[in-house]
Order: sequence, then structure tokens, then C-alpha cells
Amino acid sequence: MKGVIALMCVLMACLSYGQLLRPDKMHLGVYNPETKHYEKPLLGMDGHDQQHHSKPLLGMDGHDQQHHSKPLLGMDGHDQQHHSKALLGQDGHDQRPHNIQHMLGQDGHDLQHHGRHILGQDNHDFKKHGKKQLLGTDGHDLSHKEMFKAFVVKYNKTYESPTHYHHRHLIFTQNMKKVHILHHNEQGTATYGPTKFADLTEAEFRQQMLGFRPDLKPQHSNMKPVSTSGLNDMELPTSFDWREYGAVTPIKNQGMCGSCWAFSTTGNVEGQWAIKHKNLYSLSEQELVDCDSTDQGCNGGLPENAYEAIAKLGGLESEQDYPYDGEDEQCHFNKSMVQVTVNGSLELPEDEIMLAKWLVKNGPISIGINANALQFYMGGVSHPFKFLCNPADLDHGMLIVGFGVHTYPVFKKTLPFWIVKNSWGEQWGEQGYYRVYRGDGTCGVNKMATSCIVP
Repeated sequence: MKGVIALMCVLMACLSYGQLLRPDKMHLGVYNPETKHYEKPLLGMDGHDQQHHSKPLLGMDGHDQQHHSKPLLGMDGHDQQHHSKALLGQDGHDQRPHNIQHMLGQDGHDLQHHGRHILGQDNHDFKKHGKKQLLGTDGHDLSHKEMFKAFVVKYNKTYESPTHYHHRHLIFTQNMKKVHILHHNEQGTATYGPTKFADLTEAEFRQQMLGFRPDLKPQHSNMKPVSTSGLNDMELPTSFDWREYGAVTPIKNQGMCGSCWAFSTTGNVEGQWAIKHKNLYSLSEQELVDCDSTDQGCNGGLPENAYEAIAKLGGLESEQDYPYDGEDEQCHFNKSMVQVTVNGSLELPEDEIMLAKWLVKNGPISIGINANALQFYMGGVSHPFKFLCNPADLDHGMLIVGFGVHTYPVFKKTLPFWIVKNSWGEQWGEQGYYRVYRGDGTCGVNKMATSCIVP
């Protein structure tokens, strides 16, 4: 009898143990005889499963140390395996190229275009979020209302009344939509945003800031076409900048006057005179605004006409002797105060290689350009599509002072550009300068290039 009881006890124990080890119950967890239930393993202090995963032990922090498709986990418990062949960075972000061409930035954020939207200097996307909001300068999402408040503070804007404030806010909001379009269609590295002109309508901006007038070109021009025969065998350097040779005066500011043509003209004369006579004078734009009878002062003009006016007047006074005030006034030119003279002008070639060679050999170049990309330009190499910047529609006078090449070593690509001096103060663009793509006539940069001839 005792033997039968002992045998039954052994059978009961085996049956219980078998239930514990049944393969079809393994997924339920471990059997607890006290509760008569299958229980899953407890989680650790950090919420991670403390059970063995396919035999490997957990690390000190409770993270699984087993192989994940062979690669081990890193010291922080993050998976170090290849993600489509690319390793994770130190912060756990994937460092592989996205769409093959674009690598991640130093902070692990994707540097690629997001739907063709350029990223900002901190690698954050400038595109609209929910079609209503743009990112601020620090990469954080700002509403147009907050952006406008920041704009008002930054540029010390004042408005006559709450109604006027609201009106300018609405214009600002519409302009930020244009900024989005420029970003979306940018082929270079340029960024666009709320410049000091962001509360002006396009019509106001054109009237107040743009004064290059091809329609004032005389029927019978006295300009001489330049000969390129001496340039053919010239080797073109990768970059060149007349600022480094003392041929460019500091950035000036035309104010709310369409006198860009006068600044473009004086910039050219300043450079040509400095190179030939070793003296750099800051010359008077106001003299041209007041005394050039062919052009129209703050309502626009043309460098070609201005060169001829300088020759007829007998020269240009200095900025100090005939200071700029940004308004049309009576001419009070004093020939006895003349600092420089000119005796003719040249029409330069449209070929941008020849144009660059001429610049290296002779000096800064006066140009006309389409200003569609300029109202909101913040920096970088500007290269908008032609439908946004018609090369045949020139409306702003500027000065080319040099050129260079922006390189992308990772992608083995280059981005050649012109260095262009503007007359909107140092707060605009790249400390007053504009870089525009060189090589395909972007925005008509090569269409009306001219220079004076100095004795």
C-alpha cells in the first residue's frame, strides 16, 4: 500500500513538471504553482524585460545584450547594427545617406532637401509647417504673428496706428508665402526670410528700391564694345575678389530712393580709378541723382547715361563734399571739387567666362539684374529658376566685385558664383553683398554689364 502511494506521488510530480515545460504553453510565461497561472517575467526598474532573451544575459542597465541580427548593442543599449548598411551615430541617429545623396548633419538631422525645401544653418527645415507657420532663425516653429513681432523688434519698425500695424502684418504674412516659394524653387544654397523689406508689397519695394531703367537707354549709344582678343589665352583663377586689393569702398545705403543705378555707377568708377591711380575715393551718388539730366534721380536711371553725364559735367565729387541724402534736389555741382574724371564707357560681353576674365584684368563691373530674389535674400548662393527670375527683366543696378566657387566635397559638385555689391546697407544679405550663381545667366546678371574708361 505504501508503495502504491509513493508511486502515485511520483506520477503527480512528473505531471506537474511536464505542465511547466509544455512547449505549447511556453509562450504564456512561467507556470506559478502557487497561483496556478502562467506569468510573464517582471520588468526591471527601467521598464525593460529582465528575462533571458534566447539565453543571453541582460547588461548592468537591464538592456538585452544579445545579438540583434548579429551586431551587439552599444554601451547605451542602442542597437549598433547596420541600418541598410549604415551605422548609427553616437546619439543613436542613423548616419546613412537618405535617398543616397544626402548625409545627416552633426546633430543627426537629415541635411537633405525636404520636398525641395532648403534647410537652415542649423540643419532645420525652413519649409512651412501645416501651411501656416515657418521656422524661426533658431529652427523652431513660429507663427507669422510671432515672426512679425520679432521682425518689428529686429528692424526697429514703427507704425502710425494699430490699423497700420495690422495692414503691415497682413503684407508680411503674404510675403512669407513668397519666401516659401523661393525656398521650394532654390537650386543653390540661398536662404530667404524676413529681411527689412518684408513688410513692403512688391509694388512698394519696386518703387522705393529698384531703379535700373533699360527703357532709358539711348537710341544711339556712345558705348564701345569691348574687345575680348586679349582675354582668350588668359587663365581664369578659381576665385578673385577686388575687395582684397583696395578697389571697393564700404557698403552704402541708398535708402528709400530708386538710385541703385547711381551706386552701381560710382562703384565702377571708384574701382577703375583706384586700380589705375592707386587712390580709392568714395564718390558722390547724390551728384548723379541731382545733376544727371538724362536719368531720373530717385525714379531710376542707367549707368550708361551716368558715365556720359560724368564726362559732360567734368567729373565726380567725393561723397564727403557732395553727401548723399536720398532725395531729388537741385544740382549744386562744384567742378573745383572734382576728385575723378571719366572719358568714355564700355559694353562688356555676356559670356560669363570672358566677363570673369575682364573683371580680373580690369576691375569691378556695373550690372543690371532681376531683383525678384533680392527682397527676401538672407545669404548663400542664389540660383532661382528662370520662371521666378526672368533674365530679360532687369530692374536693379549692382556691382560685381569678384567671383568664387562653393564646393560639395561629399558629392563632388561645385557651385560657381559672382560676388555682387549691393546698396541696401550692411544689414541686408551677406553684410551687404549678394552671391548669385555664375554660368547660366541667372537673373540676367550678364545681360547689361558695363564699365567706364578712366584717363
